[in-house]
Amino acid sequence: MDTDAFAAAHRAEWRRLEELSRRRRLSGAEVDELTSLYRQGAAHLSRVRTQAPDPALISRLSSTLGEARARLAPQRGLELAQVARFFIVTIPAAFYRVRWWTIGVGVAFVVIGVGAGWWFTQSPAVQASMGTPSQLQQYANEAFEAYYSNFPAPDFAAQVWTNNAWISFQAVGGGITGVWPDFLLWQNAVGVGQAGGVMAVYGDLGVFFGLILPHGLMELTAIFIAIGAGLKIFWTVLAPGPRTRVRALREEGTRLVVVALGLVFVLGISAVVEAFVTPSTLPTWGKIAIGAAVLALYWVYTLVLGRRAVQRGDFGDLSEEQGGYVVLEAA
Repeated sequence: MDTDAFAAAHRAEWRRLEELSRRRRLSGAEVDELTSLYRQGAAHLSRVRTQAPDPALISRLSSTLGEARARLAPQRGLELAQVARFFIVTIPAAFYRVRWWTIGVGVAFVVIGVGAGWWFTQSPAVQASMGTPSQLQQYANEAFEAYYSNFPAPDFAAQVWTNNAWISFQAVGGGITGVWPDFLLWQNAVGVGQAGGVMAVYGDLGVFFGLILPHGLMELTAIFIAIGAGLKIFWTVLAPGPRTRVRALREEGTRLVVVALGLVFVLGISAVVEAFVTPSTLPTWGKIAIGAAVLALYWVYTLVLGRRAVQRGDFGDLSEEQGGYVVLEAA
């Protein structure tokens, strides 16, 4: 298709569509005309995108149709159906697509954490580097448990959410480097492992797990998701498949936006558990059961809804209106 000839043939219709879209008041006949022109313009856009994807023409038509659509059906915020679809289809699909990366990072975290904890218990030099025996004793017997109740629960929840959101943002945003997610994985795994080592040597390892597991099951999984998503974008750079690297990065990047938005809510839930459940007077088994239930709900949400969405062809992408239109490329 000759796009110049096509544009010349329909330029008058598109100008009329722009004119009607920008009028403050429309008569009944003009509304009908606007509707008709909008449908024709949508058909023109579809034809251009499939037969002769000219970026400039696609951009112009998209902008014109956007104005017309807003004039015909003014948006009053997100519709309930869009919000529901985002939580029932888009987010679980995005989580599902990084599930193996999440599990791989989780396994690596456990291996590194257990190794760091064991090394702490076996190495006097490592113990000395972290503090004097009295300081480590005070941490094990007082500071570790007091950390969860030093601040009012709402303030503590906000603090925890902010800290973990920042770690997740770094993991996802720095994923393209391939190095930063690995550093975050190592840093956090060693930190948790050494904390467990201190408790094993100077305190009670049962107290450590009793305080870590209720919120940590979901909180750490959220960190695994973020690091896994970051590593996935790095892998996309190395192996884009049949797509160009630019297109592959664009597609995976928009999906990572969805992962990041989903983590906002996941980390919010884990922060609430850490602030209100972990320091509560519930029995330890009850706290851990709550944490395990939250984690189980996450995996049911991801594996059931996410798998169903992916099987239908939804991969956790933003809609074209949210993420932008894509120009078709030859394979």
